[in-house]
Amino acid sequence: MSEEEKLLKEAKKLPWEDRLLHKNWKVRNEANIDLAALCDSIADPKDSRLRDFGPLFKKTVADSNAPVQEKALDALIAFLRAADSDGARYAKEVCDAIVAKCLTGRTKTVEKAQAAFMLWIELEAVDQFLDAMEKAIKNKVAKAVVPAIDVMFQALSEFGAKVVPPKRILKMLPELFDHQDQNVRASSKGLTLELCRWIGKDPVKSILFEKMRDTMKKELEAELVNVTVTAKPSRKIRSEQDKEPEQEAISEVVGPGPTVESSDDAPQEIDEYELVDPVDILTPLEKSGFWDGVKATKWSERKEAVAELTKLASTKRIAPGDFTEVCRTLKKLITDVNIAVAVEAIQALGNLARGLRSHFSGSSRFLLPILLEKLKEKKPTLTEALSQTLQAMHKAGCLNLVDIVEDIRTAVKNKVPLVRSLTLNWVTFCIETSNKAVVLKAHKDYVPICMESLNDGTPDVRDAAFSALAAMAKLVGMRPLERSLEKLDDVRRKKLSEMIVGSEAGVSTNTSSVTVQTSGGSMPSSVASEGASVRRSAASMLSGKRPVQAAPAIKKGGSVKLGANKKSDGTGQQKSSKPIEPPEDIEPAEMSLEEIESRLGSILQADTVSQLKSTVWKERLEAISSLKQQVEGLQGLDQFVEILIRLLCTVPGWSEKNVQVQQQVIEVITYIASTAKKFPKKCVVLCLLGISERVADIKTRAYAMKCLTTFCEAVGPGFIFERLYKIMKEHKNPKVLSEGILWMVSAIEDFGVSHLKLKDLIDFCKETGLQSSAAATRNSTIKLLGIVHKFVGPDIKGFLMDVKPALLSALDTEYEKNPFEGASAAPKRTVRASESNSSVSVSGLDGLPREDISGKITPMLLKSLESTDWKVRLESIEAVNKILEEANKRIQPTGTVELFGALKGRLLDSNKNLVMATLTTIGSVASAMGPAVEKSSKGILSDVLKCLGDNKKHMRECTLTTLDSWLGAVHLDKMVPYITAALTDTKHGTEGRKDLFDWLTRQLSGLSDFSDAIHLLKPACSAMTDKSSDVRKAAETCINEILRVSGQETVEKILKDLHGPALALVLERLKPGGAFQESFDSSKAISMGPTSKSSSRVGKSTSNGVMKPGNRAMSSRVVATKGSRTELLSVQDIAVQSQALLNVKDSSKEDRERMVVRRFKFEEPRIEQIQDLENDMMRYFREDLHRRLLSTDFKKQVDGLEMLQKALPSMTKEIIEVLDILLRWFVLQFCKSNTTCLLKVLEFLPELFDTLREEAYSLTESEAAIFLPCLVEKSGHNIEKVREKMRELTKQIVTIYSASKSFPYILEGLRSKNNRTRIECADLVGFIIDHHGVEISGQLKSLQIVAGLTAERDGEIRKAALNTLATGYKILGEDIWRYVGKLTDAQRSMLDDRFKWKVREMEKKKEGRPGEARAALRRSVRENGSDVAEQSGEVSRSVSGPIITRKNYGHTELLVDQQLLPHTLASANGPTDWNEALEIISFGSPEQSVEGMKVVCHELAQATSDPDGSAMDELVKDADRLVSCLATKVAKTFDFSLTGASSRSCKYVLNTLMQTFQNKRLAHAVNESTLDSLITELLLWLLDERVPHMDDGSQLLKALNVLMLKILDNADRTSSFVVLINLLSPLDPSRWPSPASNESLASRNQKFSDLVVKCLIKLTKVLQSTIYDVDLDRILQSIHLYLQDLGMEEIRRRAGADDKPLRMVKTVLHELVKLRGAAIKGHLSMVPIDMKPQPIILAYIDLNLETLAAARMLTSSGPGGQTHWGDSAANNPSSGTHSADAQLKQELAAIFKKIGDKQTCTIGLYELYRITQLYPKVDIFGQLQNASEAFRTYIRDGLAQMEKNAAAGRTPSSLPMSTPPPSALTISSPEFAPLSPVHTNALNDAKSLNIKSDPTNFNLPPSYTEDNRAMNALTSRGITSENSLGDQRNDRFITGVNSGTLDAIRERMKSMQIAAAAGNPNTGSRPLMSMNDNSSQGLSSQIPHASECSGVENTVQSGVLPMDEKALSGLQARMERLKSGSIEHV
Repeated sequence: MSEEEKLLKEAKKLPWEDRLLHKNWKVRNEANIDLAALCDSIADPKDSRLRDFGPLFKKTVADSNAPVQEKALDALIAFLRAADSDGARYAKEVCDAIVAKCLTGRTKTVEKAQAAFMLWIELEAVDQFLDAMEKAIKNKVAKAVVPAIDVMFQALSEFGAKVVPPKRILKMLPELFDHQDQNVRASSKGLTLELCRWIGKDPVKSILFEKMRDTMKKELEAELVNVTVTAKPSRKIRSEQDKEPEQEAISEVVGPGPTVESSDDAPQEIDEYELVDPVDILTPLEKSGFWDGVKATKWSERKEAVAELTKLASTKRIAPGDFTEVCRTLKKLITDVNIAVAVEAIQALGNLARGLRSHFSGSSRFLLPILLEKLKEKKPTLTEALSQTLQAMHKAGCLNLVDIVEDIRTAVKNKVPLVRSLTLNWVTFCIETSNKAVVLKAHKDYVPICMESLNDGTPDVRDAAFSALAAMAKLVGMRPLERSLEKLDDVRRKKLSEMIVGSEAGVSTNTSSVTVQTSGGSMPSSVASEGASVRRSAASMLSGKRPVQAAPAIKKGGSVKLGANKKSDGTGQQKSSKPIEPPEDIEPAEMSLEEIESRLGSILQADTVSQLKSTVWKERLEAISSLKQQVEGLQGLDQFVEILIRLLCTVPGWSEKNVQVQQQVIEVITYIASTAKKFPKKCVVLCLLGISERVADIKTRAYAMKCLTTFCEAVGPGFIFERLYKIMKEHKNPKVLSEGILWMVSAIEDFGVSHLKLKDLIDFCKETGLQSSAAATRNSTIKLLGIVHKFVGPDIKGFLMDVKPALLSALDTEYEKNPFEGASAAPKRTVRASESNSSVSVSGLDGLPREDISGKITPMLLKSLESTDWKVRLESIEAVNKILEEANKRIQPTGTVELFGALKGRLLDSNKNLVMATLTTIGSVASAMGPAVEKSSKGILSDVLKCLGDNKKHMRECTLTTLDSWLGAVHLDKMVPYITAALTDTKHGTEGRKDLFDWLTRQLSGLSDFSDAIHLLKPACSAMTDKSSDVRKAAETCINEILRVSGQETVEKILKDLHGPALALVLERLKPGGAFQESFDSSKAISMGPTSKSSSRVGKSTSNGVMKPGNRAMSSRVVATKGSRTELLSVQDIAVQSQALLNVKDSSKEDRERMVVRRFKFEEPRIEQIQDLENDMMRYFREDLHRRLLSTDFKKQVDGLEMLQKALPSMTKEIIEVLDILLRWFVLQFCKSNTTCLLKVLEFLPELFDTLREEAYSLTESEAAIFLPCLVEKSGHNIEKVREKMRELTKQIVTIYSASKSFPYILEGLRSKNNRTRIECADLVGFIIDHHGVEISGQLKSLQIVAGLTAERDGEIRKAALNTLATGYKILGEDIWRYVGKLTDAQRSMLDDRFKWKVREMEKKKEGRPGEARAALRRSVRENGSDVAEQSGEVSRSVSGPIITRKNYGHTELLVDQQLLPHTLASANGPTDWNEALEIISFGSPEQSVEGMKVVCHELAQATSDPDGSAMDELVKDADRLVSCLATKVAKTFDFSLTGASSRSCKYVLNTLMQTFQNKRLAHAVNESTLDSLITELLLWLLDERVPHMDDGSQLLKALNVLMLKILDNADRTSSFVVLINLLSPLDPSRWPSPASNESLASRNQKFSDLVVKCLIKLTKVLQSTIYDVDLDRILQSIHLYLQDLGMEEIRRRAGADDKPLRMVKTVLHELVKLRGAAIKGHLSMVPIDMKPQPIILAYIDLNLETLAAARMLTSSGPGGQTHWGDSAANNPSSGTHSADAQLKQELAAIFKKIGDKQTCTIGLYELYRITQLYPKVDIFGQLQNASEAFRTYIRDGLAQMEKNAAAGRTPSSLPMSTPPPSALTISSPEFAPLSPVHTNALNDAKSLNIKSDPTNFNLPPSYTEDNRAMNALTSRGITSENSLGDQRNDRFITGVNSGTLDAIRERMKSMQIAAAAGNPNTGSRPLMSMNDNSSQGLSSQIPHASECSGVENTVQSGVLPMDEKALSGLQARMERLKSGSIEHV
């Protein structure tokens, strides 16, 4: 690496500033290049790097090295492009640096410096730029001054005077005019001219001319003649570019539309008033003697004094001052008796108003009444002066319409009519010159004034009032005036509307004429803007540098001159048909008769010429006859042609009166013209005028016409026609015109139009022939245009659109007589070879003329086509279409290359509608350009063909239409290479390739021979192996056509390249006597068939039914007759009749449904979907049925439907199994256009749905998703009968499926593009609200979509929407306003009107008031049901994404008869009793079932509070049925909420379940199967990831959590154990949500098992206290079944893998063995212990017994053992040898201890009662010898009470607390010594649901200890809150704590915890952890007092925790939680 490279590499590491200012120039150079690249890459103008770069440029642009300086300028330009207006802060320093260093450098450097200046202006640094320019023009080097002037010139011409203030430039110019350098002077003149374009000539003259030398003035005066003040900015500052895309170019291209701008531009761009300095006139006025003069008695002196004021005030701008006194004086003078003085005073006021403007407003208001009053004078001079002054006051802004209302009101009530009318005229002027905002503000005041004046007695006043109203209406439109104008009668309203229309028409004609004028120069206006953007030099403004032809309105720079000349050359070439010979050869020179005679010499006899001069006609006739003979016999005629013609034109000449002589003369000329090899055009010119006059004479007409025809043969008709236009136009004899045109008719018939300039001919016809007042001329012109139509076709109509309608109809009649013959209209005569190319028009043989549109394809248009705003892109495409329209769809290729480049980019547009618009435009351009399009199009055809790959049918149709247009322009052979490439491109998709093959087949079928088609054979053959049958069929048909048109020899050459089925097909076609002709006939038949895209898309060939794929090669040749076909079918039908119609053996409906994509929006079936449908139908439908249904013949399809219809009653189950396939087929029929088949489908469907209803079958979600979107979309069919049937069908489906589920589909229909569909869907929404309002109450927010339709243009849509909303109003009342969203005032007023009408209608029908029924229902609910769960109201979420549902197993959803449900729900009181409520819960929709659940909750609450419990006894019987209904409902309500509805129904279901399971009797009454279903459902929803995203999702999770805990606590524990152990096995995959989530089934089962394990832990931990509540036999049976299912191999494998479910089962078994000891073997009654091999459970029991015995942890097998051997062993080493009696004593001691504590006395008594029951012989009181009598009595009474409770079925947890034992009791026995408190498991202590379990110390075995420390929570989604489910009225706090406050309890608790910590130091408080793998959400609050101690050895004497501390601990936990508002997880 060289030193230099190293240096450059090292330098790149330096900071930017060091690099840019490095001493080595190469480093600086590279730094600038890198900086430019970096700036180019920065997209965000707010990028912080730009701020760092900004200050660097002031040094870099001043670099001493020229190349580096250039690169620095490049970097600066890149920086300025990237930056925004913030970058302007660096402008001053950088601009100064550029001025100092860059303007004298290289040319490129100067150009870049100028570009940088322009960019600074773009960034709004104009002031800094102009400051720099002021310095630059003072540079001593002239070379630096010129670029500075040029850049100001560029800035002004591109940005306009609004951005670049002319005032500062005007101040710079005077010193430049006197500069010594002529280039500077020239540039300053150019800049001055440019200023004139922007601010007008007069301001420039008044400001600058006085400072110029006379010579300079003259030069500028001369230049100013060519300047017109019409300039528009071509560039915008950056902020404006960002705001709005530039549309000027588009408007220019679109044509003479909004040209009003051009007239407004000059005054709007810059105000001259702002350019001039104010002049003080008060001082000179004082000196002039004004004040004395106005008081003079002589009127002349007064006038002179005022005239002096008028003169002084005529200055452009007057300095503000105190003009009060002046105005008072003028007020007096206005009423001066002398008119001249008054006029002068009024004029002075006008001047003051113009000069002072707003400073004069106060004085104007003061003077206005007197001026208006003065209007009564009739003197014209006074009236003129008054109106001018009043107008000046308004224009100058002294008066505002709003401020002068009172003055006007007074004036229009003036008694003098003239005052009234002129005042209104002035008001009209003010309105017209005011802006819209002012008039909008003021019209309310002025309309009443004008309305009043319309009743005036004077016509002028009325007319003036009309004018004022029309002016207002024109400016603000009729809408604001409608209310005011309602009072007008019809006559006046009509007159007003005519005036408005008239004024608008006037404006439009005005503007169009302006357009014509401005574009009437040599260049179109669009080129002017192009020129302006190219112009760089100010000096180029001078005339010496301009092209001579340029129109005054368009100034062009030298750099554009060439382009302009080229354009004008092109135009000239097109418009002139001058021959190749020089002009002097055409125009004959004068020649005298003597010269003619001398030249004739001896070729004619001497007496012949003298006789021709004779005055006797007979001699002349004889002479001409002789001359004719001599000419006919003349040898070498060619050299004498001209002289003979000249002779005949002179003698006898065209003034010959004798007809015979004339005839002979014409015959001679005809002979010469026909015989001469070259007939000069000058001879034609000599004869033409005379001959045309002879044509007008009936006697010579035939001869003259023949002569003209001969001329045409000699020199070509083009020349003759061109000469005749002028002669015929100018001739005074109308016959010359009419008959000449008739000759033209015959000439065109003879020669055709190829030699004519059709544009000139059409223009002649339009401007001369059709405009003629003579009917004969008009008729002959019509005939002429008719004959032209015969040759050029209908395109000619485009050139005649502006002709009067009467003439157009006459022309149409003529066109019919002369139909377009095209190529067959061959000319009868030909032009001799002498005609050169010059006589053939530019358009050649292409017929009609073509226009050059290159001027209209502006850079702005091309830029707009690339715009980021799709609307701008669309407008640009439309602009191109407009250009084509203006060019009559005939264009030249010039300038279209760039256009095609831009359009090519649009074919890849992300907006599909724009792509389709582009395709249409490309087709139009191709048609308009003709064959030349092939060269200009830059291969755009390949991009067009790519659009066939789109899956939208409409897009492909557009593409094919474009191909048709292209084919019309160029021949197919030019398109073959592109088509070949497209056919091999797989990206084009199945449909695209099929469509292209079909298109090719159609095109080739019209050709007889086309050798290039052979190139298409290879791609067509490769398509024969395509996987799509449609592509194969289309390719096969196409191959047949290719072979036919290619010829056998050509095909044989490429046979070696063919393979597979295509080769067989080709070889068969090439057999001797090949079937070319046959295939040609068949293809003809195909091409004559229907070729519409829709039929070809879904059309199926007969091979679907009859032919197998193997016969594909034969299919094109099989042309069976109708009879044989029918016979064949019938034979086949008979063969399959014995089979079942539907074969559903292997059908897997669920698998098919899993593939269904659930969308609400309908999409046309794709080709692959149609193929899948065909395959399914062939698989499950009998052959004759599927053949009929898949036939392309609609009659067969109808037969197939009839077969199904007959089979429907007997095969309902089979039809249900294939219902999804049938529905897909129905969708396909809906998409076809055959009405007969569609009507049959609509006849069959209602029957089908009725049958389904009878079978109690409801559509699945997938089936609905298949059919409903299509039904909804197609409900707007264009046939009324079809619409009606679809409407009824939809209502039927809504009724039997579910209104709430159907509703989203119908809402999607409201967004359809089909207006009729939207109307139908709006009506359906009304129907649902009316009949199923309760079901969709959660989705009412969707009404805002309906409300949005009230703003539609279509009146029918608005009407339907209003009717629907009126129905909603009827049901909801005023609540409807909550659901309709934001509306405009107009929409609100419409709704108000419709609602009022609805109220009246309801009153008539006696239906009550709107919303009454709903209110009554709500009241009844409040009175009868507990509405606790409804917390969030009807919150609806928008539906997003597909609905994912879970199928509910175990409970079939029966469809209730429709009479039952609506009837039940319609009653205002809701369901009346328990059974009815259960029915509604079972069969109603989620929203309906809420009412039933309210009743259930109410009943439960009443039964719970019932003292005798009889009501509860009744409910217990129905508990299982209730829970079964609710379990089924859980899935339905959650699914319903997932569709976007409110979660209200979910909350009700969970709340009802909660209230049920809070009651232990009800909970115990629930069967095991029901519990299984419920627990499974709840756990699945706890795991469902969609629940948190539902409405109130977190609350629902908490509710599920709490409910699960409550079920585990209160349900039958045996059932709970059995169900949970069963659920440890993997769940059936179908129970999971469908469609599946991203997780594998294994991972989901793992999570489910984890959740089940946690529930089992919960049950197992309290097993010690509930061991006697469970059926151990059943639990052991379920464990046995679980282990047997696994088998030993699997158990060993899982044990190694540390499987949680297996460990849990072992743990349960271990705990049972530990608690029951060897007695556990007595509970194996349900385990087959004798089976071989032995059950696995036995081995595990034995193992556990051995292990526990060894560890001395076995509980005694005695019945009441509660104390662990291991626990007591610490204090009593000999405890292992205790007898059963000793154990029993120990147990009783513990129980008595419990009874002795007031907190645990009830539990203790219950345990003591159980002991007496189990061991009746035990003497309890013998143990109480040391106790007091009171204590023993207490125990006796307590046991008696327990016996009563047991008889009533109550358990301790549901008992009221017993009376506490005597407090005086003290037990001194060491057995009852207080125990140290220990930490217990959080799940025991801190239960959120008051679980009153017996206190235990529960130790998990070592195998489970570590893993389950943190399994405290069922799930970690959120903190469970029991309050979220409303009223927990069965929950009770532990009673009996009646002393001390919460604070006292807290203190006591602290001391306990300290003691506990001291007693058990190894146990730390562990936080709860998340067990959900998918969620990282930890628990949001942790339990402060609960710590886990599983597996920690307790060091206390006994495992019995004193109940007082246990209870106190639980109480404190609950208090803390209630205080913080949250309750922890399970």
